[in-house]
Amino acid sequence: MQHLDRMTMDPEVMGGKPCIRGLRVTVGTIVGLIASGYTQDDILQLYPYPEPDDINEALTYAAWRSEEVEVRLSYP
Repeated sequence: MQHLDRMTMDPEVMGGKPCIRGLRVTVGTIVGLIASGYTQDDILQLYPYPEPDDINEALTYAAWRSEEVEVRLSYP
């Protein structure tokens, strides 16, 4: 897994959801827009602060998170 230096999680920003560089643009927003048919250029017009690399990294982060497996811990 590559180092993701553009993704931040701060409880004071968007309730701690993963965001792009501390901006109020969440990974979920980016993924939702892409899933709805928006292009990277469309997103950059809607949100002027993110950069193309931010969008790519948000999608990389989302793909990584989707592959995580939760393991339930059993307690005696």
